[in-house]
Amino acid sequence: MPRITPEAAGGQNVCALLDCIAASEIGPGLLEASDDGYNVLVGSTASAPLLFDSYASHPNVYNPRYRSTAAGRYQLLSRYFSAYKSQLRLPDFGPVSQDRIAIQQIRESRAFDLIVSGQFAQAIAAIAHIWASLPGAGYGQHENQLSVMQAAYLAAGGQLADCEAAP
Repeated sequence: MPRITPEAAGGQNVCALLDCIAASEIGPGLLEASDDGYNVLVGSTASAPLLFDSYASHPNVYNPRYRSTAAGRYQLLSRYFSAYKSQLRLPDFGPVSQDRIAIQQIRESRAFDLIVSGQFAQAIAAIAHIWASLPGAGYGQHENQLSVMQAAYLAAGGQLADCEAAP
């Protein structure tokens, strides 16, 4: 579960989407083997977790195999952290700060109102360019199926708009 409250996030659907993104990016096994994904470095697996131990700042650890500095529950690249830290007046790279950054990325993708109103598939399509594991991302990495993402969203307490409900 995200550490930010539903009230601070903008509602339960937003929190459910954060859980859905984490399940997609980190995976259930690694979420369990870590601090719910908040301390995970890119390239981690449940059987071989690569974790960082300080939330003072983004760890900025480069993984040459993946050519990435992605870290945290939402796998934020190091190069974006300073701008978000300043814009959102974040104290650190702790769990609530990571949640707030992900919510800002959702807003910037114009998906915030979509998810608040339960338009899950449209919200996923709008944010897929940010998270490579989401369906339709197009980065050449493993992409999870929309049905798997929707199941994670619903399991996290998300609600669908009437037009999104399965027949």
